Amino acid sequence: MSAGWDPGHYTRYAAERDRPFAELMARVPELQPRRVVDLGCGPGHGVRWLADRWPGADVLGLDSSPEMVAAARDTAGAGSARAEVGDLVDWARGGPDEGEVDLLVTTATLQWVPGHLALLPDLVGRLRPGGVLAMTVPGNMGEPSHTLRRELAAQPRYAAHLAGVASPSAHDPADYLRVLSAAGCEVDAWETTYLHVLDPAGEDPDPVFTWVSATGARPTRQALPPGLREGFADELRAALRAAYPRTDAGVVLPFRRVFAVATRGSASG
Repeated sequence: MSAGWDPGHYTRYAAERDRPFAELMARVPELQPRRVVDLGCGPGHGVRWLADRWPGADVLGLDSSPEMVAAARDTAGAGSARAEVGDLVDWARGGPDEGEVDLLVTTATLQWVPGHLALLPDLVGRLRPGGVLAMTVPGNMGEPSHTLRRELAAQPRYAAHLAGVASPSAHDPADYLRVLSAAGCEVDAWETTYLHVLDPAGEDPDPVFTWVSATGARPTRQALPPGLREGFADELRAALRAAYPRTDAGVVLPFRRVFAVATRGSASG
């Protein structure tokens, strides 16, 4: 990804963003891992959790964003966990960091990798026999939070600036089950739709825009030149405000997440 990422903006809704990680890890089989890797570690909340859960393990967080890696290093503190800048695809296919992994975690990252179903066997190949790949991706690309951005970006005044800009894409649990099973894994796959109640205090007039502008909409906005960028943001704010009206509880953002936990068998890879 060429977009720069803002850890402070991303963690504005940290509790909602971290919840899928906790629920994913609750389904990981009992392990005593020696080596753990968090691919797309973001600001490092997962890295810290993994290091605290297995203090004797070598825990590595990898992310393509220098800003996120800097935040992850601060989050991890002075313990044994590390965070490094690196490319997920290069790592999956060997890269400079060789060796088998006991637990490979990736949360809200693979949706940014085009054709990532084809990458899953490579990720499984980095596991030792009996090792575990635990993954989750957003599954809400058909919701207004994404469709409105795509429709707006397709308008001629914006589209001329947006060729090749990263856009997230993911698959259904059955697709991950099929591919990971074919790679020689025992697979547990499922989905959950959260109802995130944003800004119950009414302090932010556009909380869904705040959410998406930290993630799915960020590369689109950054690719636009000044002037158009502000116009795009204003139009997207208005469209999201209409699609997600405020209720007595706050602004409700339905958010589907897709999960898979795959345990590599001795014959895979």
